[in-house]
Amino acid sequence: MKKALTSGADALILDLEDSVAPDAKSAAREHVSAFLDRRRDHAVRLLVRINPLESGEAERDLKAVVGGRPDAIMLPKAQGQDSIMAASALLSALGGSMPLLPIAAETPPALFTLGDYAKLSVHLFGITWGAEDLAVSLGAARSRDTAGALGEPLRVARAMVLFAAQAAGVPAIDTVFPDFRNTAALSRYATTSAADGFSGMLAIHPAQIPLINAAFTPDETAIGRARAIVQAFGDNPGNGALQIDGKMVDIPHLKQAMALLERAS
Repeated sequence: MKKALTSGADALILDLEDSVAPDAKSAAREHVSAFLDRRRDHAVRLLVRINPLESGEAERDLKAVVGGRPDAIMLPKAQGQDSIMAASALLSALGGSMPLLPIAAETPPALFTLGDYAKLSVHLFGITWGAEDLAVSLGAARSRDTAGALGEPLRVARAMVLFAAQAAGVPAIDTVFPDFRNTAALSRYATTSAADGFSGMLAIHPAQIPLINAAFTPDETAIGRARAIVQAFGDNPGNGALQIDGKMVDIPHLKQAMALLERAS
């Protein structure tokens, strides 16, 4: 875990769920708790992925880690408002107030609760989703084709998660790309993810981090154009539409430019 702090990732997820065998849960909690206690004011945000609320392990997970003040709790198998309020109540009872990052689309029923998050933003760190678990829940033969593209049902779920996050006003974080050796496909997927409006993407291997960071970091050309748009509207405060470099730009373009500059900073 200590090595991961220097990986270049913006956040590190300390996992107590899928990567931990049932008979190793207790030891994992001790390791994560100790790691959180040693961390002080590090630039990398630390999240803890607990076990699902219905597993019987979630409350024990939270008891072990709340004192270490993680930046957020990652909540698997989330089911909209019911899950968020239940997890928030558990945290409050334990003296914790950190936000939640729900994995909001790992099962078909969860898709029908995505509209809940628009009124739960005060509890949220962001919203993400799990393509692999959802594919299993659907009975799909695979989550992606050989080129790394998601299957059609998963593309629908991905779009719905993006809409849900935007409606809630919180970051949308795209799912993992499992084939970490396929760097070309990962770069294509991450670039598309950033272009679609996702704020970031989950990584499962350190080698993926530079590629994901590159995809989500605006290049100098894009930054320059965004600055020009912001400057033009600043110089012409009464105008709702302007011409820049032979192209018409209006208020939506201004908002897009401001968001890009914020991301670049």
